[in-house]
Amino acid sequence: MSLRAPLRRSLQLCSWCYPVHASLSYEAIKQQYRPEVPEYFNFARDVLDRWTEVEKEGKKSKNPALWWVDGAGEEVRWSFEELGVLSRKVANVLSDACGLQRGDRVILILPRIPEWWLVNVACMRTGTVLIPGTQQLTAKDILHRLQKSKAKCIITDDSVAPAVDSVGAECQSLKVKLLVSEGHRAGWLNFKDLLKNAPSDYHCVTTKRQDPMAIYFTSGTTGSPKMTEHSHSSYGIGLTVSGRYWLDLTSSDIFWNTSDTGWAKSAWSSIFSPWIQGACAFVHKMPHFDPSIVFESLSRFPITVFCSPPTAYRMFVQHKLSSYTFKSLRHCVSAGEPINPDVMEEWKVQTGLDIHEGYGQTETIIDENSNILPPGKEGDIAIRVKPTRSPFLFTCYADDPEKTEATIRGDFYVTGDRGIVDEDGYFWFVGRADDVINSAGYRIGPFEVESALVEHPAVVEAAVVSSPDPIRGEVVKAFVVLTSDYASCDLEKMMKELQDHVKKVTAPYKYPRKMEFVQQLPKTISGKIRRNELRQKEWRKD
Repeated sequence: MSLRAPLRRSLQLCSWCYPVHASLSYEAIKQQYRPEVPEYFNFARDVLDRWTEVEKEGKKSKNPALWWVDGAGEEVRWSFEELGVLSRKVANVLSDACGLQRGDRVILILPRIPEWWLVNVACMRTGTVLIPGTQQLTAKDILHRLQKSKAKCIITDDSVAPAVDSVGAECQSLKVKLLVSEGHRAGWLNFKDLLKNAPSDYHCVTTKRQDPMAIYFTSGTTGSPKMTEHSHSSYGIGLTVSGRYWLDLTSSDIFWNTSDTGWAKSAWSSIFSPWIQGACAFVHKMPHFDPSIVFESLSRFPITVFCSPPTAYRMFVQHKLSSYTFKSLRHCVSAGEPINPDVMEEWKVQTGLDIHEGYGQTETIIDENSNILPPGKEGDIAIRVKPTRSPFLFTCYADDPEKTEATIRGDFYVTGDRGIVDEDGYFWFVGRADDVINSAGYRIGPFEVESALVEHPAVVEAAVVSSPDPIRGEVVKAFVVLTSDYASCDLEKMMKELQDHVKKVTAPYKYPRKMEFVQQLPKTISGKIRRNELRQKEWRKD
């Protein structure tokens, strides 16, 4: 994956209806990229309410702000004005019925339903700190988040409420439980009843740009989840670059991001990036991910920009798309993990569209002594934070100054990723620092080996980690999931075939000297491969 050299300036928020195209040169983008970060900023007041004014002035397309469908015929379309009215009502519910004050933490666990968007905006208006979570969380996960965050309120639905009740007695900070349901539950306030009777006027609190806005628990790929705190400006202004340049959005676009509501990607691409640009955020309820629903929706609805993770695209290209016509679709993006080149090529063959990858940080490459490295030298991808820390970077690991400080090396914030800058200024992602394998002096990134493996028709998925070796110190080991067509093949022969295949596709020294065939790979709730779990398993054997 290549990354363009760092953008060093921020965007002017005042350019509301300013169109931009992904084909602009890097130099042209740099000229447009200007910092304007006011001392006081609130996304609900300074962006969403401003779009309401633009709507009223007749200067915006008639696209809604939010377009939600459930796949069974029910739809919700809210203009920015309607979004504003309803979110103010929810703000009154939080402030009055729930008794929440500015700075209080609120855990939100809801599926893709319109209320999730209302609560997000209402928390901005009230100055409460939102902590989203996925519905796949277990009671143990919920207990960990409630205790660690000291959240005063949790908002969820009937499917998650029993798990909350099973651990609620152990959470002394939890004062209010708000249920989004047509029914009622003992010990819970009913969201819909309160919303119906709440007034629609609410004066947005005044927030500074660095005041906390949201906390996201990390996915836990390398340890227990940490609380990553973001300010009002880090997403509300910082994601202008995403909406304008990566997603290529204007107020005429309808943008569909398939992310689960429990992940930061849903905030980036289902709230901030589209709404900064005045674009419509399209949402399909889709309780379970289904490629056929995606194809049907892209054919039926006038969706112009589409975002899904690499895992989804890998599923998409296994289908024949010739029976579908995506007549409005013009721009496709992917993020979360590196996407395999063969997947990008097959998507292009079947749809005629490129997949544009995103990597969400402004980077430089440094060595272990914080020295910036020359082109071609592998190092840590890092962000300069001294003498001035970017307001668009996450603020801290909430309530954990030691872990926050541990991310700083010299004048840089170290991302935990490894990479190389080439002579042209492009960044090349190697892998997570913990994942890079050092075998007999050769440093090997797992992604390149994994990509080579999945290019073979027998392989569905692969994960590559280090494994102890008495001679080389450590060697490459691949965990491989085979397709159903190869489930009964001779595994010894298949191992040799795959090793030879990798030697041909990439540098021979990178081939997996060990291989294990498995039914599935361990993954986080967000679908990322837990390589640390596989790596620990290998090293415990030694």
